[in-house]
Amino acid sequence: MLKLKFSQYDFECGTDEAGRGCLAGPVTAAAVLLPENFSLDLLNDSKQLSEKVREKLKPLIESKAISFAVTHLEPLIIDEINILNASIKAMQESILKLTPTPNYIIVDGNRFKAVNDIPHTTIVKGDSKFMSIAAASVLAKTYRDAYMDKIHEEFPMYNWKKNKGYPTKEHREAIRKYGTTKYHRMSFRLLPEQLEIEFE
Repeated sequence: MLKLKFSQYDFECGTDEAGRGCLAGPVTAAAVLLPENFSLDLLNDSKQLSEKVREKLKPLIESKAISFAVTHLEPLIIDEINILNASIKAMQESILKLTPTPNYIIVDGNRFKAVNDIPHTTIVKGDSKFMSIAAASVLAKTYRDAYMDKIHEEFPMYNWKKNKGYPTKEHREAIRKYGTTKYHRMSFRLLPEQLEIEFE
């Protein structure tokens, strides 16, 4: 059973990201500020939900939330500052877009950097414990999936519509065959044999 809040603060927001382990596409984060009377059946960690359920929850979360925001950070930034820092930056940027400004932040995972001295707590598996983080996980995932569907039209040979940029066998075969695109993360190990090449 998901809890509504972690702290005693009025405006506690939850934040989460999607796409950290992908080889292509952005890392996408969302931040959500929920009202005191919020309840939503079916809401859970987005990884536990089917795509159909996530798509059904998205407009409900958006209409019931006090405020929500989503941020995509491109592969160029990921390659420049690394995926952990990019994930944190995407969450921070989403939080800064919320109105009113939250006075407490709960974060999925175990790493975060403070935003404007707002107190925060990191919660491992927070998306399966707190509603605001679960809601953020659903928004991050649905917005990122939509982004991958869109860029799939540009480069259909990688089948991002299906694999969303994750390192599936099919995606890696396409990289081997067609090379990389502007959407690939060049700092990632795109092909299993990359390590061997580096050490020769």
